Amino acid sequence: MKRHSRAFNRRVLSLGAAFAFTIFASINTTYAQTSFGQEVAIPNNTHVVSVSAPLTPSAALTIESGAVSLGDGAAADASEMALVSLEARQVQLAKTPSGAQQVADQLIGTTYHWSSAQVSCLNALWGGESHWNYQAHNYYSGATGIAQAMPADKMDVVATDWRTNPVTQIKWGIRYIYIRYGTPCKALAREHWAGNY
Repeated sequence: MKRHSRAFNRRVLSLGAAFAFTIFASINTTYAQTSFGQEVAIPNNTHVVSVSAPLTPSAALTIESGAVSLGDGAAADASEMALVSLEARQVQLAKTPSGAQQVADQLIGTTYHWSSAQVSCLNALWGGESHWNYQAHNYYSGATGIAQAMPADKMDVVATDWRTNPVTQIKWGIRYIYIRYGTPCKALAREHWAGNY
């Protein structure tokens, strides 16, 4: 009877230990997958960056020389993180026609400094070409995207994500107009005269 009792006790102890380990592991995993948001002010810099990263219980969030360390040797420059965040917001915004026009206005203002008349010509040009739809595709000609690039892979000169990134399409289209015509109004005049630009 004692022998059976010891074997039973070992089984109960083993099952109890396995159950406790399972509970502990699930709590630890749940904790590790939780995202914590924290604002980080970078020394000698006026920018405040919002950081959201999964942290393990042993990870620490520290700032040293403008770099944010997420523990375990991972580090990211705060200004780079802010730039990536801005670019991600631009991509989401540009997936709608009005948002794409806003992004184009921003790019024109910071890079090309065209007048409001040129912006109006660009709005008319791409409104007629694609209705500012980044998923637009002309099955007859193969023209693709907001600027209706033909062939579409010409946009690789800006970035290879042109199929899903409307900002890449806008950057390519503005660059194309600048190099080929100088201004959107000249490209629009060509469109009216020849049916393409």
